[in-house]
Formats: sequence, structure tokens, C-alpha cells
Amino acid sequence: MILSIESSCDDSSIAITEIEDKKLIFHKKISQESQHANYGGVVPELASRLHAIDLPKILEECKPYFDKLKAVAVTNQPGLGVTLLEGIAMAKTIAVSLDIPLIPVNHLKGHIYSLFIERDEILPLLVLLISGGHTQIIQVKSFEHMEILATSIDDSVGESFDKVAKMMGLGYPGGPIIERLAKEGDENRFDLPVPLRNSKQIAFSLSGLKNAVRLTIESLGGADSMSYQDRCDVSASFQKAVKLHLIQKSKKIFKTQSIRDFAIVGGASANLYIREAYQKLCDEFGKKLHTAKLEYCSDNSAMIGRYAIEAYKKEAFVNPYEIDITHTKKRASGTLL
Repeated sequence: MILSIESSCDDSSIAITEIEDKKLIFHKKISQESQHANYGGVVPELASRLHAIDLPKILEECKPYFDKLKAVAVTNQPGLGVTLLEGIAMAKTIAVSLDIPLIPVNHLKGHIYSLFIERDEILPLLVLLISGGHTQIIQVKSFEHMEILATSIDDSVGESFDKVAKMMGLGYPGGPIIERLAKEGDENRFDLPVPLRNSKQIAFSLSGLKNAVRLTIESLGGADSMSYQDRCDVSASFQKAVKLHLIQKSKKIFKTQSIRDFAIVGGASANLYIREAYQKLCDEFGKKLHTAKLEYCSDNSAMIGRYAIEAYKKEAFVNPYEIDITHTKKRASGTLL
């Protein structure tokens, strides 16, 4: 079995996965959403302190499996430095004390493998990754070869949902709140701009849309003066503009890619409105849509463990005494993930 640890942001999570049959034996996640809600976003130092409390609690439940562990895997990039360190410290300790290999995991690749929890890989694959920190379309040819075809030049989808929710005083995390309000809203009430609509550039950009939402809220007298229906209509109009932007740029890539299988992963992929739009797009282009189960969309250790199974087979290990946070700059289109 492989024990996997995820602490890249505000979720403390540990899983245990069987190597041979990919069965998820144990999976537990402790969310910090309520502790960060008052701040309208994640406070890194607070998140780190909570990981230091919660990760050992979860690990205690894993002790019965220790004698069956063949490796330990941990997220080491990308993420918040102070929170990644909590998971890495635990993984190093386990690897050394049990004398088992240590597997470092890029948690964006983990999101891709959230599609394959308790099942075999489906490759090659085109993937839209939409999360709190990233918006990317990735061509996954194999475990070793993942190429970024398009990426965000500013705000990510998840970040934009959170910030729009904060503008309206709706709380954190913003994605589920915006999606819920949008169901009761008129998505055509506010004519918000679709980013890069007239640009041939195959990239994502949401900062301009976010600013347009801010101006719309100000025109309504500010967050305190908005009615419930105003909030619903702004949410629906914003969500529609995001959808149109994602679909427009994805369509350009679909026209050049023959890969039949397409997937949406990441925290924001839990948005059913966006999923429905991509189902229609895939139907139009004759592609098959794959999505992760809703409980595996946000950061979790089960996806880290699933990726680690493939890494274990390839002996992609590191020295426990040398592993550290991998600081990665924003990767442009055309680079390998």
C-alpha cells in the first residue's frame, strides 16, 4: 500500500491506496473552510498551524496499515510554502522511520489522476484543469509527457469565483455560493464582457471580467445595498461569462486536437453548470467527457495516492533527506507540466 499526504492549501488529507488493484483503503480529509471564512480567503499561517494539528490526528487512524506500506507520497508543489512543509515533514518522518521510499507529487498531476481513482488510466487525454490557482488545458500523452496547451495569464477560475463572492460579501469558498445563487438568477440581466472574445490568443484571462463585476456591484450601490435578487443575477451573469470564455478557447483547441477523450478536473470542475456546457461541446466535436467524482474535485490525498501508484511502478523516488518544496514559476503554454 501507499500512504499519501496532501497539504498544499487548506485541506488536511491522508489516504492509503493498494498498489496492485488501486483500491482506496482509507481516505480522510479535514477542511479548514470555516476557520478561513471570516477572512474571505485562506490565511497561510493559520492554515499551516491547523495542518500541524489535523494531520497527526488523521495519521493516528492509519497506524494499523503501517506494516503494509511500500511507500509514502506527498504533495511538494505547487501550493502555499508554509502548508506544503507540514505534509513534507510528516512524509519524511514516515519514510525514514519505516524505511520506505518517498514519492514527491505535483498536485496538478494529482488532479489529473483524480479521474482514475480505483480505476485504470485513460490515455491519451485532453484535460481542462480549473482550480483555485490554475486554469489550464493540458495534453496528457502519457504519465511522463503532459504538455500545457493553454493557461491563464492572470486570475484562475476558482480565484475569480472566490473574489466575486467576496465583493458581494457572500463568504468563502465562493464557487459553491455563486453556483447556488446563479440558479435563481437571470444570466442575461448584466451584459458582462467575455474575456479575449476578439483575440486569436489561446489563453485564459479573468481579471477584466472580475473588474467588470466590481463596477456592476458599484452601480447597484455596493454590496450592502444589493438585494438578494441582485446577488443572484450578478452571480448568474458572471458564471455565464466565465462559461462562454472557457468554451470559446476550448473550442479553438478542439479544432486542432484529434484526441477523443476530454476531462475536466480541479476544484472548480465541481460546477455542474460548467460541466453541462462542456458536455454539449464534447457532443458537438464527438469527444467523450470524463469528470472526477465530486468528492475528489477539490484537493485530496486520494488523487495523490492514485498518481503515486504509477510513480511507484517507475521507481520515481527521492531521498527523504533532500526533498523540499519545489518552487515553480507559472508555466507558459507549450511547456511540460
